[in-house]
Amino acid sequence: MSDASTQTEETYSFLGPSGTFTEAALAQVPQARGKTWRPVNNVGEALDDVVSGRSVAAMIAIENSIEGGVSATQDALAIMPGLRIVGEYLVPVGFVLVARPGTTLADVKTVTGHPVAYAQCTAWLGAQLPSHDYVPASSNVTAATDLLQTDASGRPLSPADAAIAPPTIVGHYDLTVLAENIIDNPNAVTRFALVSRTRSIPAPTGADKTSLIIELPAERAGTLVEMLEQFSTRGVNLSLIESRPIGDEFGRYRFIIDADGHVHDERVADALLGLFRFSPNILFLGSYPRADRVPVDFDARYADDVFIEARDWLRGLIGGEPEA
Repeated sequence: MSDASTQTEETYSFLGPSGTFTEAALAQVPQARGKTWRPVNNVGEALDDVVSGRSVAAMIAIENSIEGGVSATQDALAIMPGLRIVGEYLVPVGFVLVARPGTTLADVKTVTGHPVAYAQCTAWLGAQLPSHDYVPASSNVTAATDLLQTDASGRPLSPADAAIAPPTIVGHYDLTVLAENIIDNPNAVTRFALVSRTRSIPAPTGADKTSLIIELPAERAGTLVEMLEQFSTRGVNLSLIESRPIGDEFGRYRFIIDADGHVHDERVADALLGLFRFSPNILFLGSYPRADRVPVDFDARYADDVFIEARDWLRGLIGGEPEA
């Protein structure tokens, strides 16, 4: 974008409404400040905003430290064309149980919330509300705000009595907090990714991550090991590897992978070349700085100059240069 007037029209999509953890992640993006933020209902809508050009980027939840990868995000990234991850952001997760004013914990028979959040509060809910029913919601804030919606006669529209929500919810809506710190693991963190259509790759920092989605080329013994060997033989560590069904037939899976390092790192680039020879069905989602900024540790045998020296040696052999 070239001029200031164009800059002010930039839009960033996030899972809404206001008050979600996704919005908290977007607040960490310097270039998004002062721009238009568009709340959406689900990750598919957020990514479609980017593909269609409605938004310049979208913030999406990609992994939770307790529940693992967010399957809806993984599946959407696999089928949405032309997207790249340009940054990742970490948000500590905590939850409260909220209800309409006048509701007590003893009144709660049905609880609503996002499935990922619900899974992180099952121990508390099982102990405090052992007979409760559960209603899934597209987001925790939506679950909470739906409690306040009524019909023409004033009857609540939501079938739930209480909702799992972020602690900041009471700053936005007239809700009663029935219980605090209901998350089972207080160390839970969610990793978010900023996704755009840009083809440029952020410069390597030494503390980077490369994300890929890979399909196995054939259903035979050893193909998964062959895929993993492309990384191990180059000294590339994998910080995430998860499988998702492709959906066209039983037994067919794609693998979502986060590799430590940047595509400009010789060891990572060489691994990608090996992967392409192994399976051309590779979706490169980008190389970007790690959220924790921790430098990638790797064996000195896989340093850039080692790969460069090896190529120079081979080039000399082919060119007929005398050996030293």
